[in-house]
Amino acid sequence: TLLRAVAGLLAARSGDVRIDGRSIVNLPPQRRRVAVVFQDDALLPHLSLRKNLQLVARRKRDGGAAIEETAIALEVQELLARRPAHCSGGERQRASIARALLSDPRALLLDEPFAHLDPRLRHRVRDEVVRLRRTFDGPIVYVTHDHAEGMSVADAVAVIIEGRIEDQGEPQRVYDRPSSVAVARIFGDRPMNLFDDDNVTLGIRPEFVEVASDGELPGRVVARETTGADAFIAVETVRGRIVARVRAANGVRGGDLVALRLPQSALRRFDAQTGRAIA
Repeated sequence: TLLRAVAGLLAARSGDVRIDGRSIVNLPPQRRRVAVVFQDDALLPHLSLRKNLQLVARRKRDGGAAIEETAIALEVQELLARRPAHCSGGERQRASIARALLSDPRALLLDEPFAHLDPRLRHRVRDEVVRLRRTFDGPIVYVTHDHAEGMSVADAVAVIIEGRIEDQGEPQRVYDRPSSVAVARIFGDRPMNLFDDDNVTLGIRPEFVEVASDGELPGRVVARETTGADAFIAVETVRGRIVARVRAANGVRGGDLVALRLPQSALRRFDAQTGRAIA
């Protein structure tokens, strides 16, 4: 919805849309110079990639050269003679981004463009977006439900919950110091551990929870998930279930009795009534 409002496909009932400090909210979509790349690459299947790009580049005086330059930048130059059906999902999405760039946009909107790709390919194409961010002069708005994707490609993130921006800022800050319990619960590969302490809700990321013989919080391991070099263990304690990230080789297994240490420096405090972070 937000991207459609920026692109002019939906009329905003309030607020403003500005690019380079200038309002575009009253301009029709064709005059906004905003390009959108959706989850579906939307390439015309009966045309080659080159002809798909030509449909956009024909308005350029140097359209042919622009196609070659953009195709090289997105590494699809050797695929231009192919039709979309003969390209992989990642290749089609890169061609879609190339098409968007050839429209000479002032802003680029990416709506979960890699949601349908397998993890290996998604990681590679994500690198393309990082490279694009360094070369494209205008702003890029990238929508994703994958927090790792957002942290890896963005200069700034906005966490939207039920249509409202709940938190925004530099990605690492939002991860380390979320502005509310709601953000702490959804932003991160594993949610922040949360438990009540009087009128305060305390939170700590799994990677800061230490398993130590002299830990102050005893508990029993009720689940373990190994992810390669690391493992996540869920420990049932008097404060509730707490997840800790440990080295996979540490030997802790389900049913083991362990003690946890929660470093004070890693604890985040939230108001138990409002859920907002306490400075």
